Amino acid sequence: MSNFYKDNDDLRYYFERGIDWGPIIDACEPNLERAGFESRAQVADFYREVAEMIGGFVATEVAPHVKAIDEQGVHLEDGEAVVPSQLEAIFEQIKGLELHGMCMPRELGGMNCPLMVYLANTELFARADVSMMAHFGFHGGMAMAMMAYSMLEGSTTFDPDTGEITETRFGDYIAEIVRGEAWGCMDITEPDAGSDMARLKTTAAQDEDGTWRITGQKIFITSGHGKYHFVIARTETVQNPDDPMSGLQGLSMFLVPTYEEDDDGRRRLVEMDRLEHKLGHHSSVTASLQFDHAKGHLIGERGQGFKYMLLLMNGARLGVGFESIGLAEAAYRLARDYAAERPSMGKTIDRHEMIADYLEEMQSDLVGLRAIAMRAAMAEELSQKIKLRLRREALGELEEKRWSREEKRHARIARRITPLLKYLAAEKAVEIARRGVQIHGGNGYTTEYGAEKLLRDAMVMPIYEGTSQIQSLMAMKDTLGGIMKDPQAFVRREAQARWRALSSNDSLERQLARLQSLSLAAQRHLMTKTATDKMQSLRGQPIREWRSRLTDNWDPKRDFAFAMLHAEHLARLLADEVIAETLFEQAQRHPDRREVCGRYLERAEPRARHLHDLITTTGESFLERLRRRDEADASTSRAAE
Repeated sequence: MSNFYKDNDDLRYYFERGIDWGPIIDACEPNLERAGFESRAQVADFYREVAEMIGGFVATEVAPHVKAIDEQGVHLEDGEAVVPSQLEAIFEQIKGLELHGMCMPRELGGMNCPLMVYLANTELFARADVSMMAHFGFHGGMAMAMMAYSMLEGSTTFDPDTGEITETRFGDYIAEIVRGEAWGCMDITEPDAGSDMARLKTTAAQDEDGTWRITGQKIFITSGHGKYHFVIARTETVQNPDDPMSGLQGLSMFLVPTYEEDDDGRRRLVEMDRLEHKLGHHSSVTASLQFDHAKGHLIGERGQGFKYMLLLMNGARLGVGFESIGLAEAAYRLARDYAAERPSMGKTIDRHEMIADYLEEMQSDLVGLRAIAMRAAMAEELSQKIKLRLRREALGELEEKRWSREEKRHARIARRITPLLKYLAAEKAVEIARRGVQIHGGNGYTTEYGAEKLLRDAMVMPIYEGTSQIQSLMAMKDTLGGIMKDPQAFVRREAQARWRALSSNDSLERQLARLQSLSLAAQRHLMTKTATDKMQSLRGQPIREWRSRLTDNWDPKRDFAFAMLHAEHLARLLADEVIAETLFEQAQRHPDRREVCGRYLERAEPRARHLHDLITTTGESFLERLRRRDEADASTSRAAE
């Protein structure tokens, strides 16, 4: 019987050896006996059993119906979304398996699984169908968000003896979702306001009795036919229209129920007026919603919406990373199996050098993506679990400081890696799906084989939950910011990498150090170019103003133009660096992973040389042309006035 977990040796490596389950189990199950376990090993076995169960379910009960569901799609009827009957049947089975509460605490009706387990199973679901996986994520994922927000605002209480939750603000809503009777979604995007959240126009105002009412339009809302919506709305006036942060500081987060149900049926509180007809993700509802004084629950404090949104987005971006891996895995396997059966010129095409190279690179990319995904998930897991422990346990001063330092360390790792995962996994999903179509040849362009569906579905990955360009800009900003905060540490890292590249007795470590040296040299070039341009801008300015202009008056559009131009090149380089570091660490612990690491480095090092060359030798003439064009436009505008 087919099983998407059992047939994936690399994924099984993480469950069996690659993941250090100890810290996660300690965080999730501080009292093994009360949870019904005899040892950590038994808990880890339970996690594997969950993955194996889901791997079998997805392969046998989901994958066979995906083509029919994709062809049927969804439509709007009398203001409600209608989905294929096969999709409803699958979600009834998921409900019966109680998977919507996979990560919820037992006291809230869940299985208390770690985020790591949930995300790994995201890959399994996405290997069958990413649009189905996305919808599944808006069940348990939104329930977890409700709990997390309640904890953040202090409206969750705990038993002082057991640490278990005794009450949480949205407990009834969470219970409804865990039972599989409802789901939620997040409403951010508006017309003319996608990535630029400072332009959001949906408003929230209080009635005389203090009730918050939300008014405005939200578009491109995935699973927007859900009952519970996290909505970003403007509660404060924009103080300075030219300052993007001024717009962000006026946003607040609300939880809005969009319909009520009773014996007479459903009554809509928020109108769903349109479903998008999309290139892919045909079984996913993507809705437009009209809010007309809809009642909402303010989350936390007003004006904190952007901060709360980032918490949601961080988890969502991890999820998209694992979704992208699942889709890419499906595309690779489809292409591999087709190539192994397709004869051409006396042998199957998987034996032709170019196709064989394509397939090996696809497989190597998948191994690398899974490595960075697991590392990001581990860091996010431990950061969030330690935060939870600090909130619900009374710790001594020294112990609290120690755990706070540990939480910050994991949070820094998660912040560094998550945008790189989202960027590279999304881009590689498109690339691998595109190659899958090419390997199928003319058959790949037909709907019969399924390769074209994977490419259609992959195309949105670099767009939703933060575009690839946004991810690369985030990575660039944090990287250069880190250098500016501690330039001496950066110089030490660069010197150490150069030394290891020459002196290490381990050939893999020498390769890794060469890749790191290329990455650090590219970062140094970007930092030097940025600082040089800034110094040149001081010409003609009084010396007494130099210090303030260097430290206070940074204009991202002007001063970081060169770095922003090369942000995607840098993101690819940084991602390869993190992947290679992670695979090398695995090879040190498990010698059988040396071949995996070596294969990745064999391809990553030449890529790094190319990216370093792009960053250090291109861009200046283009930026000069862009500046001249901007000056001409400004001149034309002044003349028109």
